[in-house]
Amino acid sequence: MDRPTGEPGPGATPAPDAGGPDAVAGLVALRGRDDAFPDLVGAPLRAALTDRADAALRALFGNPGPGLALIAVGGYGRREPAFGTDLDLVLVHDGKRGSDALATIADGIWYPVWDAGVGLDHSVRTVEQAVSVADGDLKAALGLLEARLVVGDEALAARLVEALRTRWRARAHRRLPELAEFQAERARRVGEVAFLLEPDLKEGRGGLRDVQALHALAAAWVAEPPGERVRAAQQLLLDVRGEIRRVAAGRDQDRLLLQDGDAVAAALGYVAAGAAPGAEQPDSFALAHAVADAGRAISWTWDTTWNQVSGALKARSRWRSARPIRRPLDAGVVEQDGEVQLARDADPAGDPALVLRAAAAAARAGIPLGRYAIDRLARDAHPLPDPWPPAALDALVALLAAGDNAVPVLESLDQVGLLVRVLPEWAAVRSRPQRNPYHRYTVDRHLIEAAAKAAQHTREVDRPDLLLLGALLHDIGKGYPGDHTDAGILIVEKLGPRLGLPPDDVDVLVAMVRHHLLLPDSATHRDIDDPATIEAVAQAAGSIRVLGLLHRLTEADSKATGPTAWSAWKARLIGDLVARATAVLGGGPVPYAGELSERQLALLALPDEHLVQVNKLPDEGMYEVVVLAPDHVGLLAVTAGVLALNRLDIRRASARGADGRALLQAAVAATHGQEPDPRRLLADVRRGLEGRLDVAGQLAAREEAYATRRPWRTPGPPRATFDDSGSRTVLEVRAPDRAGVLFRIVRALAGVGIDVHTAIVATIGLDVVDAFYIQEADGAEVVGEARRREVSEAVAAALMTSDTPAPEA
Repeated sequence: MDRPTGEPGPGATPAPDAGGPDAVAGLVALRGRDDAFPDLVGAPLRAALTDRADAALRALFGNPGPGLALIAVGGYGRREPAFGTDLDLVLVHDGKRGSDALATIADGIWYPVWDAGVGLDHSVRTVEQAVSVADGDLKAALGLLEARLVVGDEALAARLVEALRTRWRARAHRRLPELAEFQAERARRVGEVAFLLEPDLKEGRGGLRDVQALHALAAAWVAEPPGERVRAAQQLLLDVRGEIRRVAAGRDQDRLLLQDGDAVAAALGYVAAGAAPGAEQPDSFALAHAVADAGRAISWTWDTTWNQVSGALKARSRWRSARPIRRPLDAGVVEQDGEVQLARDADPAGDPALVLRAAAAAARAGIPLGRYAIDRLARDAHPLPDPWPPAALDALVALLAAGDNAVPVLESLDQVGLLVRVLPEWAAVRSRPQRNPYHRYTVDRHLIEAAAKAAQHTREVDRPDLLLLGALLHDIGKGYPGDHTDAGILIVEKLGPRLGLPPDDVDVLVAMVRHHLLLPDSATHRDIDDPATIEAVAQAAGSIRVLGLLHRLTEADSKATGPTAWSAWKARLIGDLVARATAVLGGGPVPYAGELSERQLALLALPDEHLVQVNKLPDEGMYEVVVLAPDHVGLLAVTAGVLALNRLDIRRASARGADGRALLQAAVAATHGQEPDPRRLLADVRRGLEGRLDVAGQLAAREEAYATRRPWRTPGPPRATFDDSGSRTVLEVRAPDRAGVLFRIVRALAGVGIDVHTAIVATIGLDVVDAFYIQEADGAEVVGEARRREVSEAVAAALMTSDTPAPEA
């Protein structure tokens, strides 16, 4: 806590006998700004910081006599300080000193701490007052539960600790539900350590606060203290947090920022494999993997422990029979006290499907696997035979079909090693981070979430079992070297027969893995009106069954990726593409919209020289912007720039022309939810065409004003490649996402005499992936190596910025 208002600032004279400048100098190292303890990391660093603070406080405390004790609480009380940590102190007294005498002693401690620039949370209490504060403030109670004597009256300190813990146990039936709700609210607000790209190691779900909560349950005598696995996870998070604070020069920083990953990894010995001695490179990916695993271990332990505690608390509050009620759920599986347990005659060693059958029963009932049951299964269950018995495959499908209820059950299997025992291939993706803002989960959790989302569509496909299995396995290759799709195909080719699937089903599952990106890539990177696009999708899918499964897999995969990966616009594009490809697979002709629709011909026939229309699309936040103007070199570039200046994100744009007139149609997303103003757009387009609007200059100024520097990510060079698989030549451009990227590309193409027929715009993470259906100004194809190199180099040059690497030769 900062110095209270009205108290002297740094440099104030300490109270008499306060310990003098030596004590202040001893505290300065805690700030983390003076390269203190450069050779210490982890537990030795925390011990050194604790010892330094303890020694300084003992000197400041002096020898005031009995009836007074200086108590450390919070992280300092637990001997877990990091650079920049506040000192949480309570000066406990027996009530026999007057207020002036207490104030003199307290000032002799507090002021030197402030003068050292160290944060301080302080109070002066009797034992009774401290207990009263804990009764009214949960956070204070949690800190006081782990109070530690720094210096002073040992008997008084012991009386304080005993009084606080006795009170905590006596009120456990009221305080523990309050603690659980506090934990849940913090998790909703901060997110999960295991799955955030930049996790908060202290406040996040699965972070250090959760370990503190587990100790609070143990202090209430309702649970065992955290076991070795949680203690190891806690030490890891403390080690990482210590180096985060060092990098942050002692600032109050508990979030592992991507830009700090290499420095923290290097300090803690996470280095890339295969480097020669002395040439090691820090491996921030391995660090993130370890942090994710630690967060999952802590959060799962909290969940399972609280399930047991809450069940016990409910049981105490109501009458119950002498014998617990056990309700059968499946063979060898029962429900007891709101948990799934094993029946008395269950045989984990002799019943190979029992693990999955118990998990499926828990998911169907929406209740957790009991800790006793899961520990027994982990101890006694054997690996499944090859091939699996049909009952095991049925149980796995039933588990996945439970949707969201399956997620915590699968997490429980994972945490005790049963999921890897059932599917050994899972080990390579377990807790594997995806260092990409597009993805919100680790690879394994993404696969589980995808299966849960796929369960919502099992009635829409003819093989729901294959949909669920395909969702669970579509990214299984991400834990292996090489392209993840190629690796996944090889894995599923071997795994399918082991699961007991017949060859035809294995072929379908392999096709789902091979083509799990087919629909999103085709719909968002290519023109779905192009017959070549439709034919390519139909040919790749090969059958209506596979196409239908891919359709629902795509939606599930996208929704499990992150909040921006699926939208009504994307759903409509993919739905239209699937409908057209299904018609082809059904033996019908390739749908072809023709060059100009009746509506487009009618627009081109309008008498207005310039016209802008805005039409609401059925997708939320999406609009069609229609621009009619005399055919003009650079019209699409000017229109793209004007739309960008008006904060409209272009998703698709097409240009058509007839009799010297041009018609542009763009599907745009209104980023701030405000409907585009056609009058303003028309005025800006006219000014741009007449050279009175500096589109390029204004976009450059906006980019500079709103640029977000990300030192952890060096943008790759822009790439422009040609694809001749469509009915027209396609130029695909990949580049960092910046203001006005589309404007720059189209302007560069116009500058070298290239006409853009259709532009398909997509954003993946921090990059744009745009496809341009192009032709020469006279309508001819863009051919010849030299000509294509000229076009590619013009686009790359237009996208170059000061921090963009040069494109590869």
